[in-house]
Amino acid sequence: MADLNWFDAHLDLAYLAETGRDMHAEPADARGRHQPVAVTLPAMRSAGISTCLGTIFTEPVDPDDANRETGPFAYQDGDALGAWKAGMRQLKLYHAWRDAGLIQIMPRRGHTAPESGAPLRLGILMEGADPIETPEQLGEWADAGVIAVGLTWARASRYAGGNATPMDAPEAGLSPLAGEIVPMMDELGIVHDMSHLSQQAADGLLSMTEAPVMASHSNCRSLMGGHDDPKAQRHLSDEVIAEIVRRGGIVGINLLSDFLAPGIKRGDRASIEDVVKHIEHVCELAGSRAHVGLGSDADGGFGADRLPRSIDGLSDLGRIADALRSRGWSDAEIRGFAGDNWSRFWGW
Repeated sequence: MADLNWFDAHLDLAYLAETGRDMHAEPADARGRHQPVAVTLPAMRSAGISTCLGTIFTEPVDPDDANRETGPFAYQDGDALGAWKAGMRQLKLYHAWRDAGLIQIMPRRGHTAPESGAPLRLGILMEGADPIETPEQLGEWADAGVIAVGLTWARASRYAGGNATPMDAPEAGLSPLAGEIVPMMDELGIVHDMSHLSQQAADGLLSMTEAPVMASHSNCRSLMGGHDDPKAQRHLSDEVIAEIVRRGGIVGINLLSDFLAPGIKRGDRASIEDVVKHIEHVCELAGSRAHVGLGSDADGGFGADRLPRSIDGLSDLGRIADALRSRGWSDAEIRGFAGDNWSRFWGW
């Protein structure tokens, strides 16, 4: 379907710009981390991505780790002010794009913004809550445009354990700070992102709130094997998927090959059929095709050569639609996956 308007629920746009990518260039001319390139603003326009969640991505690092990440997105583990500075730089980049007319920053769930004429509608998703120095500061981030927050990234934050946190670690669950910020998020209408939470933290969050939740870029654990493997925490259990659906939420399918088929080796790529398996497993658990969408995470720590075979860039997303049609999906259901399901969830 050539007329699809895509909604991608997870793109690390500010992080890519901060690490040296010219986001205004065509992919072949863009430099910076994670080559070959799939994601730039022109590439998104050409692919028909009209709406996305753009992240504020920050990463806690251990200063004693010789292999630690470096860059403006990184901060010393536990350094709340350092995390705030890293997050604020990315927020200000989105504001600069807005002021230049490149994007329209979308409001919180259920609020409709007037059309601005900008080529891209962008909701700001904070991936890891450490930039929020204290829960009382949450309102300032919301006023500045943050509409969704994941309490942590892979490593534990000051708020919650992440998918790389050992299952038996003291920090694997929610911290006391989470007990303060979760009800504040609910009061402000900021959506919880379940992606990257440890299983213990996911269970804790779902027991603490009845609000609608989403997973911006996660796949199905039951298709990846190894439920007892700590690495399995990166994927959603069937029980968590069912609870997201019960609350009217959406699961965004991640297009990293390693998260689509178990045992993928470096240099190999998953297939579009693997993508479809995850999509249809969510649909099976949901009992409908209304609770799944795209959360590609393209170029989010990997290059286009780690996307599924025959998806070499954003312009190839239509091949997923073709595969769904071959499985009997109607045009309306395909439009749902491409964007309408997400738009309905956000009320945009």
